[in-house]
Amino acid sequence: MTKHLVLVAGNIAAGKTSLTERIGARLGWRTAFESVADNPYLSDFYADMRRWSFHLQVFFLGHRAQQHLELAGCPESAIADRSIYEDAHIFARALHHMGNLSERDYRSYRMAFELVTRGLPHPDLLLYLRAPVYVLLERIRNRGRGMESGITGDYLSLLEAFYDEWLATFDLCPVLTIRTDDLDFVHEPRHLDIVTRRIQDKLVGREDVVFS
Repeated sequence: MTKHLVLVAGNIAAGKTSLTERIGARLGWRTAFESVADNPYLSDFYADMRRWSFHLQVFFLGHRAQQHLELAGCPESAIADRSIYEDAHIFARALHHMGNLSERDYRSYRMAFELVTRGLPHPDLLLYLRAPVYVLLERIRNRGRGMESGITGDYLSLLEAFYDEWLATFDLCPVLTIRTDDLDFVHEPRHLDIVTRRIQDKLVGREDVVFS
Protein backbone atom coordinates (compact mmCIF):
# COMPACT_ATOMS: atom_id res chain seq x y z
CA MET A 1 0.00 0.00 0.00
CA THR A 2 1.36 3.45 -0.94
CA LYS A 3 2.07 5.75 1.94
CA HIS A 4 1.06 9.43 1.70
CA LEU A 5 1.77 12.65 3.57
CA VAL A 6 -1.05 15.19 3.27
CA LEU A 7 -0.87 18.70 4.72
CA VAL A 8 -4.05 20.66 5.39
CA ALA A 9 -3.77 24.43 4.87
CA GLY A 10 -6.21 27.26 5.14
CA ASN A 11 -7.33 30.41 6.89
CA ILE A 12 -8.42 30.54 10.51
CA ALA A 13 -11.69 28.59 11.01
CA ALA A 14 -11.63 27.09 7.51
CA GLY A 15 -12.22 23.61 9.00
CA LYS A 16 -8.68 22.20 9.09
CA THR A 17 -8.77 20.50 12.48
CA SER A 18 -12.23 18.98 12.00
CA LEU A 19 -11.32 17.59 8.60
CA THR A 20 -7.93 16.30 9.72
CA GLU A 21 -9.57 14.41 12.57
CA ARG A 22 -12.23 12.86 10.35
CA ILE A 23 -9.98 11.96 7.42
CA GLY A 24 -7.59 10.31 9.86
CA ALA A 25 -10.41 8.29 11.39
CA ARG A 26 -12.01 7.43 8.04
CA LEU A 27 -8.81 6.26 6.31
CA GLY A 28 -6.88 5.02 9.34
CA TRP A 29 -4.17 7.63 8.86
CA ARG A 30 -1.94 9.09 11.52
CA THR A 31 -2.93 12.66 12.46
CA ALA A 32 -1.00 15.65 13.79
CA PHE A 33 -2.19 19.03 15.01
CA GLU A 34 -1.00 22.51 15.90
CA SER A 35 0.69 22.99 19.26
CA VAL A 36 -1.71 25.06 21.35
CA ALA A 37 -2.05 23.74 24.90
CA ASP A 38 1.68 23.03 25.21
CA ASN A 39 2.84 26.16 23.38
CA PRO A 40 5.01 28.18 25.81
CA TYR A 41 4.63 31.46 23.89
CA LEU A 42 1.03 31.61 22.73
CA SER A 43 -0.53 33.39 25.71
CA ASP A 44 2.34 35.89 25.87
CA PHE A 45 2.01 36.47 22.13
CA TYR A 46 -1.67 37.37 22.33
CA ALA A 47 -0.94 39.72 25.24
CA ASP A 48 1.92 41.51 23.42
CA MET A 49 2.32 40.54 19.76
CA ARG A 50 5.15 42.92 18.97
CA ARG A 51 7.32 41.60 21.80
CA TRP A 52 6.66 37.88 21.29
CA SER A 53 6.09 37.42 17.54
CA PHE A 54 9.65 36.35 16.76
CA HIS A 55 9.75 33.89 19.67
CA LEU A 56 6.44 32.35 18.63
CA GLN A 57 7.45 31.96 15.00
CA VAL A 58 10.77 30.33 15.93
CA PHE A 59 8.92 27.92 18.24
CA PHE A 60 6.47 26.99 15.49
CA LEU A 61 9.32 26.51 13.01
CA GLY A 62 10.99 23.94 15.24
CA HIS A 63 7.74 22.28 16.26
CA ARG A 64 6.42 21.90 12.74
CA ALA A 65 9.76 20.77 11.31
CA GLN A 66 9.93 18.01 13.91
CA GLN A 67 6.29 17.08 13.26
CA HIS A 68 6.84 17.04 9.49
CA LEU A 69 9.87 14.76 9.79
CA GLU A 70 8.06 12.39 12.14
CA LEU A 71 5.08 12.08 9.81
CA ALA A 72 7.27 11.63 6.74
CA GLY A 73 9.19 8.90 8.51
CA CYS A 74 6.28 6.95 10.00
CA PRO A 75 5.21 3.73 8.24
CA GLU A 76 1.56 4.74 7.72
CA SER A 77 -0.06 7.53 5.74
CA ALA A 78 -0.47 10.77 7.67
CA ILE A 79 -2.42 14.02 7.57
CA ALA A 80 -1.43 17.19 9.41
CA ASP A 81 -3.49 20.19 10.47
CA ARG A 82 -1.47 23.17 9.15
CA SER A 83 1.82 23.10 7.25
CA ILE A 84 5.23 24.48 8.10
CA TYR A 85 5.12 26.50 4.87
CA GLU A 86 2.18 28.62 6.03
CA ASP A 87 4.17 29.89 9.01
CA ALA A 88 6.52 31.83 6.76
CA HIS A 89 4.42 32.62 3.70
CA ILE A 90 1.25 33.58 5.57
CA PHE A 91 1.58 34.26 9.29
CA ALA A 92 5.12 35.60 9.71
CA ARG A 93 4.53 37.70 6.60
CA ALA A 94 1.33 39.08 8.10
CA LEU A 95 3.06 39.89 11.40
CA HIS A 96 5.77 41.73 9.48
CA HIS A 97 3.20 43.52 7.32
CA MET A 98 1.33 44.76 10.42
CA GLY A 99 4.50 45.92 12.18
CA ASN A 100 4.55 43.23 14.84
CA LEU A 101 7.70 41.58 13.47
CA SER A 102 10.64 43.87 12.75
CA GLU A 103 12.50 43.78 9.46
CA ARG A 104 15.57 42.39 11.23
CA ASP A 105 13.65 39.61 12.98
CA TYR A 106 11.67 38.81 9.83
CA ARG A 107 14.84 38.42 7.76
CA SER A 108 16.44 36.25 10.45
CA TYR A 109 13.35 34.07 10.68
CA ARG A 110 13.10 33.67 6.90
CA MET A 111 16.74 32.65 6.69
CA ALA A 112 16.19 29.94 9.33
CA PHE A 113 12.96 28.87 7.61
CA GLU A 114 14.66 28.44 4.23
CA LEU A 115 17.47 26.38 5.75
CA VAL A 116 15.09 24.15 7.72
CA THR A 117 12.56 23.51 4.94
CA ARG A 118 15.22 22.89 2.30
CA GLY A 119 15.93 19.50 3.87
CA LEU A 120 12.34 18.40 4.49
CA PRO A 121 10.75 15.63 2.41
CA HIS A 122 8.08 17.01 0.10
CA PRO A 123 4.45 16.26 0.99
CA ASP A 124 2.32 14.26 -1.44
CA LEU A 125 -0.62 16.65 -1.33
CA LEU A 126 -1.49 20.08 0.00
CA LEU A 127 -5.20 20.27 0.81
CA TYR A 128 -6.26 23.92 0.82
CA LEU A 129 -9.55 24.67 2.57
CA ARG A 130 -11.21 27.92 1.60
CA ALA A 131 -14.30 29.81 2.81
CA PRO A 132 -15.51 33.41 2.50
CA VAL A 133 -14.35 35.78 5.24
CA TYR A 134 -17.88 36.32 6.58
CA VAL A 135 -18.23 32.55 7.08
CA LEU A 136 -14.89 32.41 8.88
CA LEU A 137 -15.94 35.25 11.18
CA GLU A 138 -19.21 33.51 12.02
CA ARG A 139 -17.37 30.29 12.85
CA ILE A 140 -14.89 32.15 15.03
CA ARG A 141 -17.72 33.80 16.95
CA ASN A 142 -19.56 30.50 17.34
CA ARG A 143 -16.58 28.62 18.79
CA GLY A 144 -15.96 31.42 21.29
CA ARG A 145 -12.22 31.10 21.89
CA GLY A 146 -11.02 34.01 23.97
CA MET A 147 -7.69 34.31 22.19
CA GLU A 148 -9.50 34.72 18.86
CA SER A 149 -11.78 37.52 20.00
CA GLY A 150 -9.64 40.21 18.38
CA ILE A 151 -9.58 38.64 14.92
CA THR A 152 -11.10 40.99 12.35
CA GLY A 153 -12.40 40.62 8.84
CA ASP A 154 -9.56 42.80 7.59
CA TYR A 155 -6.99 40.43 9.12
CA LEU A 156 -8.67 37.37 7.60
CA SER A 157 -8.81 39.13 4.23
CA LEU A 158 -5.09 39.89 4.48
CA LEU A 159 -4.35 36.22 5.20
CA GLU A 160 -6.55 35.16 2.30
CA ALA A 161 -4.63 37.45 -0.07
CA PHE A 162 -1.34 36.00 1.15
CA TYR A 163 -2.68 32.46 0.63
CA ASP A 164 -3.62 33.33 -2.96
CA GLU A 165 -0.14 34.71 -3.67
CA TRP A 166 1.61 31.76 -2.03
CA LEU A 167 -0.41 29.09 -3.81
CA ALA A 168 0.07 30.78 -7.17
CA THR A 169 3.73 29.71 -7.05
CA PHE A 170 3.61 26.65 -4.75
CA ASP A 171 5.17 23.69 -6.55
CA LEU A 172 6.33 21.20 -3.92
CA CYS A 173 3.37 18.90 -4.54
CA PRO A 174 -0.13 18.88 -6.08
CA VAL A 175 -2.73 21.17 -4.47
CA LEU A 176 -6.39 20.32 -3.96
CA THR A 177 -8.59 23.34 -3.19
CA ILE A 178 -11.94 22.72 -1.49
CA ARG A 179 -14.55 25.31 -0.56
CA THR A 180 -15.85 24.45 2.90
CA ASP A 181 -18.67 26.98 3.32
CA ASP A 182 -21.20 24.59 1.75
CA LEU A 183 -19.69 21.41 3.18
CA ASP A 184 -20.51 20.10 6.66
CA PHE A 185 -18.17 17.13 6.99
CA VAL A 186 -18.69 17.12 10.76
CA HIS A 187 -22.42 16.31 10.65
CA GLU A 188 -23.00 15.13 7.06
CA PRO A 189 -21.31 11.79 6.26
CA ARG A 190 -21.90 12.25 2.53
CA HIS A 191 -19.94 15.52 2.59
CA LEU A 192 -17.05 13.72 4.25
CA ASP A 193 -17.38 11.04 1.56
CA ILE A 194 -17.01 13.71 -1.14
CA VAL A 195 -13.86 15.20 0.39
CA THR A 196 -12.35 11.77 1.07
CA ARG A 197 -12.91 10.74 -2.54
CA ARG A 198 -11.39 13.96 -3.86
CA ILE A 199 -8.28 13.44 -1.73
CA GLN A 200 -7.89 9.85 -2.86
CA ASP A 201 -8.42 10.79 -6.51
CA LYS A 202 -5.86 13.57 -6.34
CA LEU A 203 -3.28 11.31 -4.72
CA VAL A 204 -3.50 8.88 -7.63
CA GLY A 205 -3.40 11.62 -10.24
CA ARG A 206 -7.04 11.97 -11.18
CA GLU A 207 -8.43 15.42 -11.95
CA ASP A 208 -9.85 17.28 -8.98
CA VAL A 209 -12.90 19.52 -8.73
CA VAL A 210 -12.74 22.89 -7.02
CA PHE A 211 -15.90 23.37 -4.98
CA SER A 212 -17.54 26.72 -5.66
